[in-house]
Amino acid sequence: MNRRVKSSLLWGLVGVFAFLALAQGYVLVVGRLPVGFLGRLAIALLVGAVAASVSYATEKRLLAL
Repeated sequence: MNRRVKSSLLWGLVGVFAFLALAQGYVLVVGRLPVGFLGRLAIALLVGAVAASVSYATEKRLLAL
């Protein structure tokens, strides 16, 4: 696996954990969310996929600056 793919996958993992941490903080401070645990997990995976794809697409351009 090359460095660019590994980097984008790690950014996707950061996105997953960031969303889950924010969702847990919301539950602790405000109250229930309208989605259950599996819904939050699905949204977190979607956020991670978007973060990974955006970081893969823009990494080369940002390094060129």
